Amino acid sequence: MEHPIRRPAIPMGDFRPLLPLLGAALMACNIWGLASPVPTPTDRAEDAVSGKRCGDGVCDGPETADTCPADCSAAPAGEISPGTEENTFWMVNPASGAQLYIVVTYPESGSPRPLPAVVLIPGGLGTKEPLNGTEPDAASLAAAGYAAIQFDADGRGASQGEEDYNGFIHQDGLAALILAAGQLPGVDPDRLGVISRSYGVTMAAGALGRHPELPVRFYIDWEGPADRDDTTVGCGDENITGNWPSCTDEAFWAQREAVRFIGALRTSYLRIQSASDHVQTTNAHAVDMVNAAVQGGVPWVRLNDGPVNRTYDPADPPEMLPDTADRNMSDMFVRYAEELFAL
Repeated sequence: MEHPIRRPAIPMGDFRPLLPLLGAALMACNIWGLASPVPTPTDRAEDAVSGKRCGDGVCDGPETADTCPADCSAAPAGEISPGTEENTFWMVNPASGAQLYIVVTYPESGSPRPLPAVVLIPGGLGTKEPLNGTEPDAASLAAAGYAAIQFDADGRGASQGEEDYNGFIHQDGLAALILAAGQLPGVDPDRLGVISRSYGVTMAAGALGRHPELPVRFYIDWEGPADRDDTTVGCGDENITGNWPSCTDEAFWAQREAVRFIGALRTSYLRIQSASDHVQTTNAHAVDMVNAAVQGGVPWVRLNDGPVNRTYDPADPPEMLPDTADRNMSDMFVRYAEELFAL
């Protein structure tokens, strides 16, 4: 889950001196949706606890359907049908049976051929509220010639189902959408990318790591938390915004730590990280994610504009992007998407 914003992500002046005061009052949020309080999940007594080994009943990276069929299965495609409004659609999440709401933003000029597409994963527990064609990242990507795909995960916005806090049900819903993207008008299923903000990394890394067969050209991760310590900002009771489960709840966190899954990706992975993280007091989690990806064998890994497939000393991290870069984040996503589609 995303946390109180400590730095504006869109051009609105420098409010950083005021944000610590707002952080004490606000739940985790960003421009892709406000995160609602997270009640402590119940009814998980029979959930498997990850032992990080094949046969423990948990499909966590680097396990896949190929390497550990006892724990994992290949993702099935969803079933997409038209919505009642223009460029809106519905898809059945095979993992839950819930109908998920989808919006696609297309270039205004149209295109005579199928378009490359980018699936956008919100931070926090983002809903469809900004899914109106004016959301800045979707609009910028569409203006650059891409189809921008957004959706409400189970239990959010217009979708059916129950909130899963970016666990396996949400991850499998995203995987089903990626596999079903060719059913969307004007989308080229062979040219797909994924971009996530903040806590969206948990859904995206889980989907792509547990289902490395997904036809995704690249994954861009903006300042996502690596593990439970990052997600809860320290695991202490005073820091657990929104009543996250205890960090000792292995059954819950086995599904929701991006660093577990990122090393199993078999596509290009770009981590975007500013000098001052929008939540954490350090940017060490960016190094954790990049190192785990490289060590796991991800074929192409990069931190910002640094060298490819480089690992870093957590005690001596590299220089990150200037904080002002986030003020033009939508344009930055377009620039990186263009580079990664061209690889």
